[in-house]
Amino acid sequence: MLALLCGGQGTLSDKIFDLVADQPAAEPVFVAATACLGQDPREFVRTRGADELSVNQISQILTVTSALAIHACIADLLTEETAVTGYSVGEMAAWSVAGIWPAAEALRLTDIRARLMDRVAGQDGRLGYVRGLDRAMLQPLLDKHGCEIAIRNPDRLHVIGGMEQDVINLCQEASTQGAARAGLLAVRIASHTSRLEPACVPLLQALMASTRAPVAYQLLLLAGDGGERIFSASDATAKLADQVACPIDWAATLEALAEQGVDRVLDLGPGHALAEMMQGSYPSIRCYSADGFRSAGGLRRWITSE
Repeated sequence: MLALLCGGQGTLSDKIFDLVADQPAAEPVFVAATACLGQDPREFVRTRGADELSVNQISQILTVTSALAIHACIADLLTEETAVTGYSVGEMAAWSVAGIWPAAEALRLTDIRARLMDRVAGQDGRLGYVRGLDRAMLQPLLDKHGCEIAIRNPDRLHVIGGMEQDVINLCQEASTQGAARAGLLAVRIASHTSRLEPACVPLLQALMASTRAPVAYQLLLLAGDGGERIFSASDATAKLADQVACPIDWAATLEALAEQGVDRVLDLGPGHALAEMMQGSYPSIRCYSADGFRSAGGLRRWITSE
């Protein structure tokens, strides 16, 4: 079974839409994103610098646009049972891939999500990462520096959130405590920490007011914060809203995919971090990222290959 992974915020570049920029199937996604950004996203990434692309609201919209545009170019080929899940804001894209929202609605709600997060986050929030320390070793550093675990990834890779200087201080000290690597991520908000809790209720209200369709036939939608299967959007909407202020267990999500019998993974991006995590944890599963293909035709041929 194929699994589609929708990526979260990270480092964006002017090349994230190159694979499908001229594909007619992706055009409705770009039109919907234009309504959110005020400019065609393909032009937006070519004319803005890295600092502007990392602005939370912009980054979230571009991230979801990227995954949905690529999905639009392969959707007609997904005739067999397919699993889908998303990492952080990528779960907004995953719900659209699963048929709950059309792309335009997913992007509208992503815009609302980002704006609500910005409204309550305060200044100087940041995400960072620490690789190589287990939870027992990391917890005293979290307590000392007032930070929280935002995402648990495989291979003792933790994403941490807090005030930017506190995250910097924690990463520096972690490096002296045996961490293999530690540093800042290009996400300028403390997502998935208690700092974002005031955004949960208004986000839930926005999600509940949206028109939600059933999960599409032959699509298995797994929650990105632990891998629980979502049979009905109504049953999972509150959890999706709460996710902005709660830690994500992505390692458990990957484990759930393996347990579902997934033998191929396509990371819709942006980037290829999710494919690498899956490959590292489950070497027998064939893992690819969309940005590794040179053409949409090549990607489509891979989808239909055995």
